[in-house]
Amino acid sequence: MSTKSPPATNTSSPSASARRAAAPESPETDERILARLKSVEGHVRGVARMVEEGTYCVDVVHQIGAVQKALGRISTLLLDRHLHHCATKAIRGDDPEERERVIVELLDVFEAGRR
Repeated sequence: MSTKSPPATNTSSPSASARRAAAPESPETDERILARLKSVEGHVRGVARMVEEGTYCVDVVHQIGAVQKALGRISTLLLDRHLHHCATKAIRGDDPEERERVIVELLDVFEAGRR
């Protein structure tokens, strides 16, 4: 019997799964995002190794900061893709409820970044 948990999903609101659409096809952007994620994954493994080896705490903290900055760049790539495709489509569309939903969603993203 497997003890693996199912993948985590974002259920920040009751309609979260209903409003999620597949990301637009953008192979170049996807490749860039995946490459950066794999790089961060390797970097995190390196940080774990540093802790296992008893590396000086401040050095580990500096490496964690580098990981956080790299994740921030990935987040920026994803937000850029979202703004240029999903949000633009909704804002230019004819559905006022969808426009409002996307605007609120973007405001939530920016508010979360301030916390």
